[in-house]
Amino acid sequence: MKRRTALITGGSRGIGLGIAQHLAQHGFDLAINGVRPEEAVQETLQSLRAAGTDVIYCPGDVSDAAQRARVLQKAYGHFGVLHVLVNNAGVAPKERKDILETTEESYDRLLDTNLKGAFFLTQAVAGRMIETPGLNGCIINISSISATVASVNRGEYCIAKAGLSMMTQLFAVRLGAHGIPVYEVRPGVIATDMTAGVQEKYDRLIENGLLVQPRWGYPDDVGKAAAMLASGALPYSTGQVLMVDGGLTISRL
Repeated sequence: MKRRTALITGGSRGIGLGIAQHLAQHGFDLAINGVRPEEAVQETLQSLRAAGTDVIYCPGDVSDAAQRARVLQKAYGHFGVLHVLVNNAGVAPKERKDILETTEESYDRLLDTNLKGAFFLTQAVAGRMIETPGLNGCIINISSISATVASVNRGEYCIAKAGLSMMTQLFAVRLGAHGIPVYEVRPGVIATDMTAGVQEKYDRLIENGLLVQPRWGYPDDVGKAAAMLASGALPYSTGQVLMVDGGLTISRL
């Protein structure tokens, strides 16, 4: 039986790597996208291959159309088909600024990487999925609690994630008749390179009751959720949001 394949953007570290590790454990072959040179991620790729997984590296900045095309060309050229697309690649503002001081440069960078790249990758992959009868594929978008939880010192990030949430619904509606579910995984406070600079802040907030489950989330937590979706465990739930936030967004008195 032919193994299933997945393309994971931003899959060489952080949340993306957590997803890659769990998909490898579920028997997926992997196309890992990232912006670092391949020699910088060799150790990570080899660790994924230890599970018996065929892993290729597809370098490229998803915000750029030509680079997105090269990523897909390499993935399809190697595997011939993609069963799962995980839109995980994302960046944070280089400098957290109040929305009254947000620059156009930062806004464009966040929207181009976190939203535009995911939209047009999904458009391209969805078209190929439709053309492959019996594929049994799906698309998984990794957003953030910032899709609905406002942070005025990184408004461009929140806007991008809110857009990604609507993108999930749009593609779910468009692809429903073709049997291709589209999901959103919405992580909370996850320990990654992106949150390392605000660790003390969130340590204090967690200690003071920010979360129902009083601990940091980890890439492994998100990886388990994505693997469940990729494996087809929720086939009748297209367009839905799976929260991985330790209860942060539960309304409490």
